[in-house]
Amino acid sequence: MDKQEYIESGILELYVFGQLDEPEFSEVTKMAEKDEDIRNEIISIEKAIINFSESVAPFLSSGNYEKIREALMLKHGVVDMKPKSSIYLYLGWAASILLLIGVGYQYVQLEDKKTKIETVETEKSKLQESVVDLTLQNKNNEATLAIIRDNSNTIVKLEGQEVSPQSYAKVYWNKDTKAVHIDAAGLPEPPEGMVYQVWALKLNPLTPTSIGLLENFKGNAKRIFTVENANEAEAFGITLEPAGGSASPTLEQLYTLGKA
Repeated sequence: MDKQEYIESGILELYVFGQLDEPEFSEVTKMAEKDEDIRNEIISIEKAIINFSESVAPFLSSGNYEKIREALMLKHGVVDMKPKSSIYLYLGWAASILLLIGVGYQYVQLEDKKTKIETVETEKSKLQESVVDLTLQNKNNEATLAIIRDNSNTIVKLEGQEVSPQSYAKVYWNKDTKAVHIDAAGLPEPPEGMVYQVWALKLNPLTPTSIGLLENFKGNAKRIFTVENANEAEAFGITLEPAGGSASPTLEQLYTLGKA
């Protein structure tokens, strides 16, 4: 056959796809080295396949595309190396490409479903966390309201002192149960490494007794604290002390004070 018939026979396409046996492959290689038209036709086929593959499968990454292509090659095995006419070769390419697109589409759909499932699970987890948070907030609100509404509690107002005149606080003291709760909403956040300490005071002579620290101040949004019971108290005071508290109050750091 002449050169044009040779080019149109489909053997060059099989050569590009690596579907020729060794003698035929070597023959085409030698002819391509000698004949510029055959060499250019091989290059043209390679470019056409690359461009067409990219255009029909834009939604696949190169890695996934290669995996699918390899899977197709393994699945279909070696085809007839000598098609009766080039039309069968083109039909084979079309079928393979359609199958490649179908597999790719199914792959993308599967990945999309996995992503949606993961999103739903994440939203479900967030919703469960929100429900837990709301439940805890409701319990805290109920506990706070119970303290404020308990008629057994004596409310002691603590006024700001020289170091912080704008500060204030409230003590809810149940003289029957001796329980003490502190409303510290009127206190500024303590500096790093410092903590508020609550004192139950007897006035004559002045005898302070520590009944607790207002720890985790920043994490307590409502600023309601439960401290130790106060068996006897004529007044309450709150001072600013080093972390861990002090054995006796630092009077220069007395923030609030009030008589019971």
